[in-house]
Amino acid sequence: MNSADGFTRAVADLRQAVAGRVIVPGEAGYDEARRVWNGMIDRRPALVVQAAHADDIAAALRFARERQLPVAVRGGGHNVAGNGTVNDGLVLDLGALNRVQVLPGTRTVRVQAGATIGIIDAATEPFGLFVPSGVVSSTGIAGLTLGGGIGWMTRAHGLTVDNLLEVEMVTVHGRVVHASATENAELFWGLRGGGGNFGVVTSFTFQAHPLPPEVFSGNFVYGQEHWGDALRAYASWTHDLPDALTSIMSFLVPPHDWGLGDDPRMLFGFAWATPFLEEGARALDELRRAAPPDAEIVEPVKWTTWQSAADELFPKGVRGYWKNTSLDHLDEDVIDVLVRRGAEQTWRGTGFDVHHLGGAFGRVPESATPFPSRTAQFWLNIYGFWADAGDDAERIRFVRNFAAEMAPLGSGGLYVNFMGEERGTDAGVQDAREQAIAVYGQRKFERLSALKREYDPENVLRLNHNIPPASTVTT
Repeated sequence: MNSADGFTRAVADLRQAVAGRVIVPGEAGYDEARRVWNGMIDRRPALVVQAAHADDIAAALRFARERQLPVAVRGGGHNVAGNGTVNDGLVLDLGALNRVQVLPGTRTVRVQAGATIGIIDAATEPFGLFVPSGVVSSTGIAGLTLGGGIGWMTRAHGLTVDNLLEVEMVTVHGRVVHASATENAELFWGLRGGGGNFGVVTSFTFQAHPLPPEVFSGNFVYGQEHWGDALRAYASWTHDLPDALTSIMSFLVPPHDWGLGDDPRMLFGFAWATPFLEEGARALDELRRAAPPDAEIVEPVKWTTWQSAADELFPKGVRGYWKNTSLDHLDEDVIDVLVRRGAEQTWRGTGFDVHHLGGAFGRVPESATPFPSRTAQFWLNIYGFWADAGDDAERIRFVRNFAAEMAPLGSGGLYVNFMGEERGTDAGVQDAREQAIAVYGQRKFERLSALKREYDPENVLRLNHNIPPASTVTT
C-alpha cells in the first residue's frame, strides 16, 4: 500500500471517529471550507475537520500528530494573518461550535469557541447584557479573546480578556483542562493575551455587564482642512474623560452608501457605556465646541446595530494587510504624520484607526496579563481592506511605509490581533522567538515560553504568532 492509500485509509478512520465533517481536496465544499477572511491568503490544506463537538478536537489533533501534519486552528476565521488555514496540513474548524449560554442571574456568559461577536451580541442583548469585545461583528471570539480584545467598551470595562472568568481547553495530547484565577492559574494568565499557543480552547466564560436598551453612540465627520485642529482638540479632550466614553478616530474614504462623498474623511466615533446620558452628552459637547464637525450622526441605537456598523468594510474574501503600534500621546509630530498619511489615502481600500485607551484598561496591572502595554494612551491600527489583487503591492507599500514612519514616534507596543502575516509558516524558532519578544517583552516572553513547554512542548500549534517552547529556544 503506497502512502496515498495509507492517508486515504487514515482519513476514512478519522471520519468514523468524529461527529463532524472531514473534507479533502476534490470533494464538494472543499474550496469554501479552506477559505479564510483574508483573500490574500490562499492555501490548500490536506484536510479540513469541521468539529461538531469538543470530542472531535482530540481526534483531529491525534491524527495530525501521528502524521506530523501542521495544524491550523480556526474559530471565526477573521484573523488578518490567515492563521486559520495551511498548505498540506490539517485545518481544525471550530465554526460549528458556536453555542452561547447566558446566565442573567450571575451576569455570566459561556461561549463556545466558534462563536462570533455578532452571535454573542444577539444572545446577550435580550437580557440587557453585553460582553466587551471588538468592533466588527463577524470577528471570532476565540482569536479576539486569546489576543486581548480591544473594542468599543475598552475604557469602561477593559479588554475582552479582562472580563474572562474561565476557559476550557483541549491540549495537543487530548487532555481537557480548565483554567481560571483559582485553577491552572498560570495557564489562565497565558491565555489572556498569549494567543492560541497552548491548546485548542473549546469555551470561554465571561463576566457580562448591563446594557442600556439603546447605546448612546455616533460619529463626528471632519474634512481634511479641519483634521489638524480636530486632532489637537481631541488630544486635549481625552486627558480627562469618564471611563464610560470610548472613542476611535478613523481615517478612510467612506463606502459610497455612507453618503459622505469620495474624499478622505476623519470620523470621530464614540460609544457611551451606561444609561446616564447627561454626563456623556456634556463630554461630547466639549469636543463639539473645541472642534466643530462638518457633519455628525449622533443617536442612541441598539448595541447590535452599532457593533455591526463597520462590517461592510471587512467582508469575507477582502484582501487585508495590517500593522499597528501603541502611542503614549498625540503630539505635533504624530498629528503631522496622521494628517499627511490620511490625505494620501485617496482610494477606497485602506484606513487607519486611533483607539483611545486608559480608563479601566489602564488600571489593570501590567503583569496581570500578557497584553503588551497597559500604559498606552492610544493604539494605532493601519489596515487594508481592498478587493482587487492588482492593488496588493500599492496598498501593502502604503501600510508598510506609514508604519515605518510612525515607528519612532510610537511607544513600541504590538497587538497580535492587529498584526498581518510577516513571516512564512515555516519560519525558524529564532525568528519566532524574536518576534514574540518584540510583542511581549523579555520577561513575559520567558513566562509564556515556559507555559508553551508545559502544554505544547513539540510546538504542534505553531501556526499563530508563535511562542516557541522554552526547551527549543537557544540563547
